[in-house]
Amino acid sequence: MLWKNTRDKFGCVTISIHWLVALTVYALFALGLWMVTLGYYDGWYHQAPEIHKSIGCILFAVMIFRVIWRFISPPPKPLLSYSRFTRISAILAHLILYIVLFSIMISGYLISTADGQPINVFNWFSVPATLTDLPDQADTAGMIHLYLAWAVVILSLLHGLAAIKHHFIDGDITLKRMLGRSTD
Repeated sequence: MLWKNTRDKFGCVTISIHWLVALTVYALFALGLWMVTLGYYDGWYHQAPEIHKSIGCILFAVMIFRVIWRFISPPPKPLLSYSRFTRISAILAHLILYIVLFSIMISGYLISTADGQPINVFNWFSVPATLTDLPDQADTAGMIHLYLAWAVVILSLLHGLAAIKHHFIDGDITLKRMLGRSTD
């Protein structure tokens, strides 16, 4: 398999990042829902948020790389069978997913650093608190974080359903390309 994308195929870097981000987002979503149910005396009460924040910071770096990679290795050309509506919808869907993902991570950062403390990422490095004096920063960012997390899950499910529709109804190779399968 090729590293970079071609005019017709996704390369292994793009495919790997796509599925790594998807799995990580769902894992963080599940961890986030679970950790807010924990009581103060639960053993995971302090550990779960630290893991959530650390993975979120690493995901932010991966997403920055993902954006840069799109410029280094542009995605394959849309299939000729795609309608104009499908082409525009795909561009908008990807753009919205990127914006929502980055917004989730920024709101998570604002929650985590509202008290002026840095985020300690798995004891490897710290992300400093740079913006700490917004009114009700943690509460406002927390509400935004929650709604955007639900939004990205719903949008990604629609994204997945669109890929399944392409595969089973349209009979095209859209899904096969993102699974790294041969499109010949």
